[in-house]
Amino acid sequence: MDPAQVSALIEQRLAAAGVQLTLGGEPTYVPNEPEGAEWTFAADGPTKLGYARALAAQLQQRAWPGSTLMYCPGKRYDGEVNPRWALRLFTGPTGEPVVAWPQSDGAPRPVLPAEAAEEFLAAIGLGLGCQLQPLQLRDPLDDDRRVWAAPLSFNDGLDETVFGPLGWQPAAWPLEEELRELLGAPGPAGLRLPLQHFPEGVLRQVLTLEVGPQEWSLFLPPLARQPLEQLLGVIASASGAWSQPDLSGVLPLDIDGAWQVLGLTADPGVLEVNLPVCPRWDAYAFWMRVLEEGGAAVGLRSWKQRRPAPELPKPDDLSPERLNQHALNRLGLSQEGSGGGNHLLWGGPSLELNPFFSRPAWLVGLLRFWQHHPSLAYLFSGNSVGPASQAPRPDEGSAAWLDLQLAHQVLASLPEGDQRVAISETLRHLHADKSGNTHRSEISLDKFWNPAWAAGCQGLLEFRAMETLPHHHWSAAIALLWSALAAHLLEPAHRPAQMRSWGEALQDRCLLPSELWADLEQVLALLAADGLALDAGLFRQIWQWRFPQLLHWRQGEAELEIRRSLEPWPLLCDTPVEGGSTSRFVDSSLRRFEVITSPAFRQRYGVVLQGRPLALPAAEASQPVAVRYRLERLYPCLHPTLAPHLPLELALVARPGAGSGQGGGSGASPAGGATLQRWTLLSEDGGFLPQEPTGVDALVDPVAAPWRGASPDAVTVDLRLP
Repeated sequence: MDPAQVSALIEQRLAAAGVQLTLGGEPTYVPNEPEGAEWTFAADGPTKLGYARALAAQLQQRAWPGSTLMYCPGKRYDGEVNPRWALRLFTGPTGEPVVAWPQSDGAPRPVLPAEAAEEFLAAIGLGLGCQLQPLQLRDPLDDDRRVWAAPLSFNDGLDETVFGPLGWQPAAWPLEEELRELLGAPGPAGLRLPLQHFPEGVLRQVLTLEVGPQEWSLFLPPLARQPLEQLLGVIASASGAWSQPDLSGVLPLDIDGAWQVLGLTADPGVLEVNLPVCPRWDAYAFWMRVLEEGGAAVGLRSWKQRRPAPELPKPDDLSPERLNQHALNRLGLSQEGSGGGNHLLWGGPSLELNPFFSRPAWLVGLLRFWQHHPSLAYLFSGNSVGPASQAPRPDEGSAAWLDLQLAHQVLASLPEGDQRVAISETLRHLHADKSGNTHRSEISLDKFWNPAWAAGCQGLLEFRAMETLPHHHWSAAIALLWSALAAHLLEPAHRPAQMRSWGEALQDRCLLPSELWADLEQVLALLAADGLALDAGLFRQIWQWRFPQLLHWRQGEAELEIRRSLEPWPLLCDTPVEGGSTSRFVDSSLRRFEVITSPAFRQRYGVVLQGRPLALPAAEASQPVAVRYRLERLYPCLHPTLAPHLPLELALVARPGAGSGQGGGSGASPAGGATLQRWTLLSEDGGFLPQEPTGVDALVDPVAAPWRGASPDAVTVDLRLP
């Protein structure tokens, strides 16, 4: 079924239930050639803001002509000197500009000259119906930059005996000449004002003008939406003869929905984009496409190139499907997501119309369904999964199993009505990682209803186990899957009655490619039976890219396939870093791959790995097999005395007696069988490479036991074990 048709059916079902479900997103991007700490682990650096401004200009051109861009202070984290920056691009609710900038006509205009600055500020005061009293300040970091600060506030209902009459309130700033200097910190002048010398009894709200040789800018005082719109309109009118100024300041929270806002923010190693609220799936798909196209125009993309795509042997089968798989495999071996995530958010058009506040049973059904299907947590995530990742499942985090069961039981029994507080206080402490961090969760309620945090009361569910992908239609397909499940689970009969106890299988077989695909096929089948059929081909492409082949061998019906798998990395202790804070490290030295064999292969052949047999299931069995190995020895890491296992030597051997009428079978040891082919794994990106025939059989210790796992029931063998 066409995605647009599925989306229309979803909207019909949601509307019939009185549900208005909005989508949001936080895709992340990196340069085509990322260099420096800002594109590996640091939040900011010398080029990131330039890339952000270039991408914002592309979005203005392609999606929101005439929109307004503002540089805003962002979040501040421990160990960082200054708050991070955030660019906010905003426009009207249907895309019409909030401010009519005369510079939108594209005609060239000069920069505002310093000698016209005070006249320009006077024009602003005239437009507001007041007289500004600007104070000129020196910039110790740039002698060529001129700065004026004009105290300006707006009284929209405060006590007039304290704050003056209603409306615009300019003020004087008497300051001795030697004190008229900005602070020496970097950033806009509005963040560097000597406010320690500001007059008492006056609101610390200042309109700041900067004029440089090549550009000019304004730092706006913090205002509510309506007075800010009025001020911007006056600035636009007064600036018609000059180039458009760069704007800085604090963008107010738009609780009335009068704006659409898109953010571009500095995040460790990436540039993060905060999508505007999308009322339907097609709006989300539009933004993912525009971001991919706009990013390509300025040298940004949603994936990293680990190494050039390897030259793999061409498949014997040259059908279009097989060639497409071959191409995806080459890309999967050489590419990965940006590393910053591609989080998807659910909410409502307003707090009054939030779909979750009054439907706790539906929310519980969603949480239980996600818990039943590991593919929704692992298939679309990044390389780091499991308890120490940025998005552990609730049954991998800090919550006890009993507490999760009780929480679901209690919430499912609540009556309809506004239950936002009960939902948040019940789930927020359970959806957290093992350190108690509520942001690090597969389904985070950090922004649901948390009054302790400034941005915590937005009624949002954040799905964080999602990584960026190299194609916008892949990301859009995942969002459509999420929306389809939301509609599907409106029906109580479709909701799981309880959580599922996965036990050790969650970190064992549930992380293997074949198991994840089988689980996703179940999800797609449920939706298809409910009339919401999605294109499985797109998800198969994601799966093939996500879990590329390391080896493929076939002879008749006998087939051997090895695919890269997932491996949860253990958390290390806090490590001191520069600045006096600590950082979370994981031991990422471990890797895993799955060995997938056909019944005919298991009947006729065996596999020898590093000189020891790799036990395969019986020919008729369906149990998967995987191998955990150490790729490299890092510092810090667990077990620093254990050496890496590369190169890995793999041999295909004929089972004694197989095909000779003497039995053999998949239970027989491969020891003593003739070696048919050998491969070597030198790196995880290059796959198993064939070795030249030597005429010598694989060396197999006749008394060596097969490789074993951490427990008798484990399907993953561990090369660290004797």
